Amino acid sequence: MRGISTRTLVAPAVFGIAALMVWQLAVTVFNIQPFVLPGPINIGAQFEQVWPIIWAGTLVTGGNALIGFIMGAVAAILAAIIAALARPFDELTQPVVTVAAVIPLVALAPILYAMFGADAETSRQLIAALAVFVPVYLNTLRGLRQVKPVHRDLMRAYAATPWQATRTVTLPAALPFLFTGLRIASSLAVISALIAEYFGGPVDGLATSITSSAAGSNYTLAYAFVLGAILLGLAFYCVTLALEKLATRHAPLPPERPAVGR
Repeated sequence: MRGISTRTLVAPAVFGIAALMVWQLAVTVFNIQPFVLPGPINIGAQFEQVWPIIWAGTLVTGGNALIGFIMGAVAAILAAIIAALARPFDELTQPVVTVAAVIPLVALAPILYAMFGADAETSRQLIAALAVFVPVYLNTLRGLRQVKPVHRDLMRAYAATPWQATRTVTLPAALPFLFTGLRIASSLAVISALIAEYFGGPVDGLATSITSSAAGSNYTLAYAFVLGAILLGLAFYCVTLALEKLATRHAPLPPERPAVGR
């Protein structure tokens, strides 16, 4: 497994701590009121007090994001494989993927709630899946097409079967691209699930708690729930990154890493 250097971990941690210190110092020195911007210390204390509520909301939002992430990723990978094998399918789906990339999720959420009911989590999961589909599909398809013709010719010269060629050449070349799409999609899944919660449905997610806290002018509490959402997004990203390190530990990196987003 490719290791992560100490500098890679320490530098962001030091920068983050410094930013929090400057934030707290500014709040203290300029006497900024909590309804304008609460300090990190107050947010942390509030986070600790309502941790059980935050954890319950995290399970709901995280569950919807995870289901949407899996649904969107599986559909995108299968579609990319078919598109890589059949050029007509790729040409037919290009307009669909283009439309999916520009669909405003904010406008789609109320429509899905009307279709599936405001008391179900289905709409939030579908919105997360749609957000995940595009980056995973585009990056996976690009990765599947990275195999050079000379490598394909070499496998034919060795009389390799299609599965042997796919397993030894095509898939290893595509893995870094696939995981780049998954890392982008991991954050989008959480963001999309949160956005969907603002437009109705069950009132047990993090975004709903943020809205209700802000409506009650308890901004410190709202920031505590925001912190919970940030930690949830980081958890999704870190797990995806760990899976990438595990899956590509023996695979050589391509000359460039794509970053095709939504």
